[in-house]
Amino acid sequence: MGTSSVPMLLLVLLCLNVHLGWLQFCYGSVTYDKKGIIINGHRKILISGSIHYPRSTPDMWGDLIQKGKDGGLDVIDTYVFWNGHEPSPGTYNFEGRYDLVGFIKTVQRTGLYVTLRIGPYVCAEWNFGGFPVWLKYVPGISFRTNNDPFKRAMQGFTQKIVQMMKSENLFASQGGPIILSQIENEFGPERWAFGAAGSAYVSWAAQMAVSLGTGVPWLMCKEDDAPDPVINTCNGFYCDGFVPNKPYKPMMWTEAWSGWYVNFLHFLPSLASSNPCLLSAVNLCSLTHRFTEFGGPVHQRPVEDLAFAVARFIVKGGSYFNYYMYHGGTNFGRTAGGPFITTSYDYDAPIDEYGLTRQPKYGHLKNLHGAIKLCESALTSSDATVTPLGNYEQAYVFRSRQGQCAAFLSNFHTNAPAMVIFNNMHYHLPAWSISILPDCRNVVFNTATVSKSHHISIPSWFPHFPDKSLSSIQVGVQTSQIQMLSTSSYMMYWATYNEYFSSSEERAMTTATGLLEQISLTKDTSDYLWYMTDVYISSSESFLYHGPTPTLTVASAGHALHVFINGKLSGSAYGTKTSWRFTFNGPVYLRAGNNRISLLSVAVGLPVSFFLLLLTQLVSFPLHDDCYMMNFFCLSLKNEGTHYETWKMGVLGPVTLQGLSQGTKDLSWQRWSYQVGLKGEGMNLESPNAASSGEWMQTLNVAQSNQPLTWYKAYFDAPYGNEPLALDVQGLGKGQVWINGQSIGRYWTLYAKGACNSCSYAGTYRLPNCQTGCGTPTQRWYHVPRSWLKPTRNLIVIFEELGGDASKIRLVKRAVTGLCAHASENHHTIENWNLESDGETMVHEAKVHLQCAQGRHISSINFASFGTPSGTCGSFVQSECHAPSSQAILEKDCVGHQNCTVAVSNINFGVDPCPDVLKKLSVEATCS
Repeated sequence: MGTSSVPMLLLVLLCLNVHLGWLQFCYGSVTYDKKGIIINGHRKILISGSIHYPRSTPDMWGDLIQKGKDGGLDVIDTYVFWNGHEPSPGTYNFEGRYDLVGFIKTVQRTGLYVTLRIGPYVCAEWNFGGFPVWLKYVPGISFRTNNDPFKRAMQGFTQKIVQMMKSENLFASQGGPIILSQIENEFGPERWAFGAAGSAYVSWAAQMAVSLGTGVPWLMCKEDDAPDPVINTCNGFYCDGFVPNKPYKPMMWTEAWSGWYVNFLHFLPSLASSNPCLLSAVNLCSLTHRFTEFGGPVHQRPVEDLAFAVARFIVKGGSYFNYYMYHGGTNFGRTAGGPFITTSYDYDAPIDEYGLTRQPKYGHLKNLHGAIKLCESALTSSDATVTPLGNYEQAYVFRSRQGQCAAFLSNFHTNAPAMVIFNNMHYHLPAWSISILPDCRNVVFNTATVSKSHHISIPSWFPHFPDKSLSSIQVGVQTSQIQMLSTSSYMMYWATYNEYFSSSEERAMTTATGLLEQISLTKDTSDYLWYMTDVYISSSESFLYHGPTPTLTVASAGHALHVFINGKLSGSAYGTKTSWRFTFNGPVYLRAGNNRISLLSVAVGLPVSFFLLLLTQLVSFPLHDDCYMMNFFCLSLKNEGTHYETWKMGVLGPVTLQGLSQGTKDLSWQRWSYQVGLKGEGMNLESPNAASSGEWMQTLNVAQSNQPLTWYKAYFDAPYGNEPLALDVQGLGKGQVWINGQSIGRYWTLYAKGACNSCSYAGTYRLPNCQTGCGTPTQRWYHVPRSWLKPTRNLIVIFEELGGDASKIRLVKRAVTGLCAHASENHHTIENWNLESDGETMVHEAKVHLQCAQGRHISSINFASFGTPSGTCGSFVQSECHAPSSQAILEKDCVGHQNCTVAVSNINFGVDPCPDVLKKLSVEATCS
């Protein structure tokens, strides 16, 4: 051993150690230049995926992160959620789902890096944008601007998180996995609105973050003026047009949106040129992207387009990209932002809400990542040499210092494939796609080569999916059939408790003249606030004897309202994503004498952003009415202000009673009484400790208890197996559910309205594209983590607002029940390509891969044909060109195994069923 080997050996010993059986990596120094992030002197293409620790449970973290690693990720990205960690000033929570250190150490044990997006404003469709509600009531505070009270609070929390990471040696400079941190979040449009105060705040935030001495670079996303040394980054569906604000900063994409979105303002760029007020909205249009709301359709993004967007970014010099989300998860409890954001945060991500891989999205992106990594040396060594290959086609060629040549061949036409010549060879390029050639000769991946027909599949978690096919024929990438299956668990020992507001006098009340804003009273400790007043009706009123019934009109600033007159439900009204302000207008049945009017105002998540709320309103305006939209946008900035924390909600009036002999009676300035929350909440009825309370009434027929404002409880045993579980709330209306005291979130069986048409991957992704689920409940199934269950006697508590039928709820399990795969003889795939020791590349025969979920195995082959089969998964059809041994070969290689690989070749099937014809293998299997 030479003398130079000793220091290297010491470095290896320092950088590798076995910790609790896991391989732990030394991350060391992290710097950057224009070509990328440099870790320990090595420039890298970094592939990242967002997984938010509170949107899953600690027992899920290891599996989710391992699936990320198996899918080709280098980095796990997460926000830090201030309101989850500091629910009251100086009181901190880092336990359970909020165990941030535990989450990061799980990433570390898996051998991946971390991007820690401290914010502390996060948006993320999270309640109040991640800010604790108590922050709103700090004297003199103004959010996210050059305001001393806000800056003190923000700095205090940021320092708290940084110090916690330092004390656990989690920054890369300490040998930990955190290679990047983020301060603030998507501030660009806000900075424009705040003017000089916004710019001063950005400079302060950057300086404050850098002064904390983490030893890793800091990021600011969607902030073009990020001051040195902070790196400004891009968020959006496409970021290949993004340019860093300094030539020595790397091109980074912190949010490549993988699925759900509402892109309301694709029309704004054409308007901005005629009105300076809308200039910021051009950037902002890409911010309003990320949520599915109760009553809306589910949005999907075809994996072909997502892969194309990533490849476009890479060829333009991109060196870091992060999927938002890689696993979306669940908005447990009341963490969903608002208004109206669903409990599911599935996001059409590569790993679904329950932790199962979503195929073919997961597999196709995994192959993309492998292809990019084969080109890493060339990509990080040079800029592209660009050569036109046609009107819509180009070649991007990269060369490493060691002589590696990598090429990306693109076709930007939205519907026409192309045949191009590159390096004297012919290449077929599907429309809207890029082919990757790690050796400038052989194609190992094409972004659009997933399915022969370009129709996106309905997600398997969505209501009313078919029993069989969920997608088109897949080429080389497995498609999974995932179903919600019944379990042996049944709800037993039902009991009810009625939320009688007639007993409201037993609880503390606030009284005031006039109507008060809801959050100022609830402080977001409950979704519910009672507004109560009395109206005296003279016995001489004519409507008591004849004539029309009086009408009550209630103007509300959101989000839902239930009206009770003398203890009986008179009606309900709701806002929507396009109009969270609404008016209840309905007949009310009054009696002579005193009448109690009780209004139950219901929040469905607090706002997450001023701009997100404001721009949702523009959806309802005609696209041709440019002047009206521009005036609305600018006047709203003036009238409402940019501070979403100042926006009001609840019953703000007017409240009027019409149809009396004296005319319209304005109740707005009467004496009103207020009660925060429900009586059942005050009694902690959701807690197992209150399960034996004498307030519960046993019932033998829960279906007959169909009353509004009713609490239900029952018991059930955990089902066998390890499949993820969900609660089917079909039959319920609106409310909340708890399992063993843990809230699984808000439910609301609103039916989706939208434009659910066919979906093509080709062309720029827009709002009308790829909506699903119209005419069915936006969300029917709600995730129940297995770690929350005991073997027997699990307590379920439901609060039902509208009077649904609790007897119809069911516990179901989510399982991969079937697999399909399809590959042709010449299919390009990363598994079929490798670089030989002599520098030559070898392209191996194509293969079909099948894999069941953990704990399940391939029990049968339902279809197998090597030849020229047709059809789609679930309806494959054998043709005259068919190898007779197809079924037997697949059964021999696959049945009884969790996974199998089968070569697509004449040799494997012992015959060439149709010479001189390109053949393929189509397979459908069952997992059990």
